[in-house]
Amino acid sequence: MLKHCFGKRCRYVSLEPPDIRAAAAQDPRGFLDMYAAPVILDEVQYAPELLPYIKERIDADRHKYGQYLLTGSQNLMLMEKITESLAGRTAILRLFPLSRRELDGRIQSPFPWESNYSAPKNLKSVMAKLWQDLIRGSYPELATQPERNMSLWHGSYVQTYLERDVRTLRQVGDLTQFQNFLRGLAARSGQLLNLTDLSRDLGIAVNTAKAWLSVLEASYQVIVLRPYFANVGKRLVKTPKIYFMDIGTLCYLSGLKDPEHAVSGPMGGAIMETAVLTEIVKTFTHRGLEPQVYFWRTTAGTEVDIVIESNGMLIPIEVKLSSTPRPAMASSIKTFMKDMGDKALPGYVVHPGSTRLPLGQGVEALPFASL
Repeated sequence: MLKHCFGKRCRYVSLEPPDIRAAAAQDPRGFLDMYAAPVILDEVQYAPELLPYIKERIDADRHKYGQYLLTGSQNLMLMEKITESLAGRTAILRLFPLSRRELDGRIQSPFPWESNYSAPKNLKSVMAKLWQDLIRGSYPELATQPERNMSLWHGSYVQTYLERDVRTLRQVGDLTQFQNFLRGLAARSGQLLNLTDLSRDLGIAVNTAKAWLSVLEASYQVIVLRPYFANVGKRLVKTPKIYFMDIGTLCYLSGLKDPEHAVSGPMGGAIMETAVLTEIVKTFTHRGLEPQVYFWRTTAGTEVDIVIESNGMLIPIEVKLSSTPRPAMASSIKTFMKDMGDKALPGYVVHPGSTRLPLGQGVEALPFASL
């Protein structure tokens, strides 16, 4: 992507090959002289020795922006040298798997509760292949190359990225246990996450499970969705829910390979919830905004799947697997609106069908493709 956008003005260097990496480590100043700015340095996590010298060159001319475009397949802010050397000198852009907006060519499309919203015209054609698209996932290679074998691709992804890069960030000793941990998380997708129970089932220490989960969250593999409370401190200590960032990864780890099995099996609801949540999180993030997204649950068990906080107001969203919306599906949203009073905006029941209709005062059934 950087080559496409900036290739005419920037040289490109990958730091993954061992000889290039060694040259950068042995003589950083000489390396940066050879590959003078503006330059794209790919996989920069392999040569953190360069960063203090990049800082030196940035500080020599702070008014020249965009001289060094650094990319990495890990969260670069987890690298100590980046946080030490480049604080205040970097703009961080997170790229998640493609959103449905990007795949459908409607990148700037607003959400239904935002101004200038207009519903897409081709709902029926989108719905016809929705589940096939969901289980493939939305990494660019799979999304743009329908002939690629998705099981082989996701298997390779889990082995290379999750097992190699995540293990680099946090020393994972027993690979089999880590694989079991990933599958255990996938089985609990969309549920309240009890790490004590999961650790006991897998025979690992709770602190180990916490460490692995923190790395998966920091490397953008999972979303840890926290409950909404007016008291911010409570949001941090109450039990969260877990979702995978990519539905294809979730389905692979759950052993789901065909749309019929996915939609009719026990994971159908979790997959649909993941699709809605990740669309919201990706869209806000790719706009350069921090998603303020939660779930809401009362002590009596009433729950709203997703609550979006926007400009001090709250938008409640329920996700249903049925394509036939009914007024009863809006009951938890109505309870939420009653409890939150003036802070609550109209809510939505998002479903995989093509019907858009009111489900009572302040609640609307919304097709997923219209989201």
